[in-house]
Amino acid sequence: MAYNLLKGKKGIIFGALNEQSIAWKVAQRAVEEGAEIILSNAPIALRMGELNKLAEECNAPVIGADVSNNDDITNLFNKSQEHFGGGVDFILHSIGMSVNLRKNIPYVENNYDFTHKGLDISALSFHRILSTAMKMDAINEWGSVLALSYIAAQRVFPDYNDMADNKAYLESIARSFGYYYGTKKHVRINTVSQSPTRTTAGSGVKGFDGFINYAEKMSPLGNASADQCADYCVTLFSDLTKMVTMQNLFHDGGFSFTGVTQAVIEQMEK
Repeated sequence: MAYNLLKGKKGIIFGALNEQSIAWKVAQRAVEEGAEIILSNAPIALRMGELNKLAEECNAPVIGADVSNNDDITNLFNKSQEHFGGGVDFILHSIGMSVNLRKNIPYVENNYDFTHKGLDISALSFHRILSTAMKMDAINEWGSVLALSYIAAQRVFPDYNDMADNKAYLESIARSFGYYYGTKKHVRINTVSQSPTRTTAGSGVKGFDGFINYAEKMSPLGNASADQCADYCVTLFSDLTKMVTMQNLFHDGGFSFTGVTQAVIEQMEK
């Protein structure tokens, strides 16, 4: 059901790869709620993914951008301003990558060249996007920017590897830039810490199936789905949440504040 929460708003969605992607779901929901969007991803993801299918469904242009490259981001915002005839009202950063994790390199033995690459793509890209947008005045007043995070930024999940460090830095950038962009133009910046979700990236984490089942038992409401995360993101893009900024917002069925549940106790006693 649509409520026209984003009627007349324009936005950029980074990171949609296929129908499993949270960014894919957010794009669909944003359009359902009345928004016009631009889709963006890295050139290699455009070749590997199915973004053209989503673009056709959403009547949205696709503008490739390597988020580790300042020129690419500047080009994206130039083209978005041309396309929309002005700035955007919302941005979703759904970007993350760890070469150490992909190559099964233990956290205590990380290859630092891989660490730098993952940090650049997963977190510094958020700073780069926001810095470029501010310089180009590419986000409208009272705009909303979101980045997708995970509770491993606060708690240790051994198999999440250096992505945990990346997410911690991502959340710090949201807080810091939330101050500067808020005082400059009332742009609000938040992160959403989502339940473990069966995306292409999430499924690559060692032991993911066991952990998603554990999280389900540890969450009073159960794990939040990608579709439910999209619903939440839409509310944060809307004018109903104008005074929410610099927050890491848990969207995880209560997992983040639950010490133990009866279901976990019973499982351990078997």
